[in-house]
Amino acid sequence: MSEVSRRQLFRGAGAAGALATLPASAQQTSGTSPHTYRFFNAPESMFIEAAVDRLIPADGDQPGALWAGVATYIDLQLAGAYGLGARLYTNGPWKQGLASQGYQLPLTPSQLYRSALDAIARDLGEQPFDQKSSNEQDAYLERLENSEVPMSFPSGYFFETLLANTIEGFFSDPIYGGNRDMVGWKLIGFPGAYATYLDLYTKHGMKFDREPMSIASHGRGPMKDHSHG
Repeated sequence: MSEVSRRQLFRGAGAAGALATLPASAQQTSGTSPHTYRFFNAPESMFIEAAVDRLIPADGDQPGALWAGVATYIDLQLAGAYGLGARLYTNGPWKQGLASQGYQLPLTPSQLYRSALDAIARDLGEQPFDQKSSNEQDAYLERLENSEVPMSFPSGYFFETLLANTIEGFFSDPIYGGNRDMVGWKLIGFPGAYATYLDLYTKHGMKFDREPMSIASHGRGPMKDHSHG
């Protein structure tokens, strides 16, 4: 999937359900917020950082998933209840499921990641993923997606999970570690955790123009309303 089509996909998906039209004002800067990984070891974190950077790359002045802290989001999720499979039924019996049934592996998300990342390290050998060119990285991600990387389960299962977690981290509330400066919300025009719609819900077709709000913003007192007709 090309960088252009990725951006068009996210903008199109957001435009279909967005409640606001906001300028993408965040500026790309170098570096990411420091984070001590709780789940990933050093080689694993380098793969995840490089992979999310290709799945949602920077586009002009619009930051990508790496800058937005998506690797941090995934790490925190895997170190918590999600990684432990708190909402998964894990007692079996385990049988080969149909494609329409979704995730059917007897692995928690943390086990899925660890097993897949170990297999990827063996497959890559002496040249880690983060040291490859962008084109080589994209080609390798396509191999993962097409279940062409040898591991104990189809590698496409891991790719689908990684892609889903990357999108979640880019568009989730910043309190969960990703969507730094709410860049994902600004990209699609989403106001975030804004709850005072009572005076607006009957005003159809009106442009709603305001900076997005995180859940954490609610403890900072009232915010200025930028809505206008």
